[in-house]
Amino acid sequence: MNRSGIAAIRHLALDMDGTLYRGKTLFPETVPFLETLSELGIGYTFFTNNSSKSVRDYVTHLNGMGIAATADQFQTSTLAAIAYLKRNHEWAKRIFFVGTASMIAEFEEAGFSACDEAPDMVVVGFDPQLSFNQLCRGGYWISRGIPYIATHPDRVCPTDQPTLLVDCGSICAALEAATGRPPEAVLGKPHPIMVEEIMRRHNLRPDELGVVGDRVYTDLAMARGVGAYGVLVLTGETGREEGEAAMPAPDLIVDSVGELAGMLAASRTGAV
Repeated sequence: MNRSGIAAIRHLALDMDGTLYRGKTLFPETVPFLETLSELGIGYTFFTNNSSKSVRDYVTHLNGMGIAATADQFQTSTLAAIAYLKRNHEWAKRIFFVGTASMIAEFEEAGFSACDEAPDMVVVGFDPQLSFNQLCRGGYWISRGIPYIATHPDRVCPTDQPTLLVDCGSICAALEAATGRPPEAVLGKPHPIMVEEIMRRHNLRPDELGVVGDRVYTDLAMARGVGAYGVLVLTGETGREEGEAAMPAPDLIVDSVGELAGMLAASRTGAV
């Protein structure tokens, strides 16, 4: 592990579910961790692959859990998908959505329109109330050759409930099996577009950004891909054995963000 790089960090990209909380359960270390970051002058952005909620929803959600947050502190897979379409498909304005009303509203605020007939593009996200009809209609347009993208690759969504939440990656796997076509692009982590905007917004070099998350195939893969410092926390999907065996390896593995807070503080005094 590379502990020396922690001293260069000026800003953290913080995964949320599985890192700061699980489902509706806030980890006890989370608020003290964020307070430590503020005391140390380390900025942070909340980022997530969960496209079922808009930024507005997430602000309300975090505030309700006792986490102070404002809209400008977020980067989501929905925002990444919007940025991708604007960069690469300016002509695509009419979208068939496989996703929630919150996700659709965020696209509409960005200038896109939802449609059921003759779409320019299909966008697939995560929808806990996904209907079979919506899935089938999306599959129909994909089978007709309409290009499609996915907001993120996650196969399951973390939860503290006794169930398995089938996420966007698994929904896309079903669509690909049915149509023979994979998505043109899969945004969200680990796609670099997720952190490019964070670095631009805060004028960061890659080595000044730390990416903190609980998944090696999204959070940590993205950190490695852009040259940021990757921190794996063991409060979510990934266990220590899997983290230590990951290739490429995380720069740092910690039990929780509480442990990371102590290491960041120590790095400012030269103790790490």
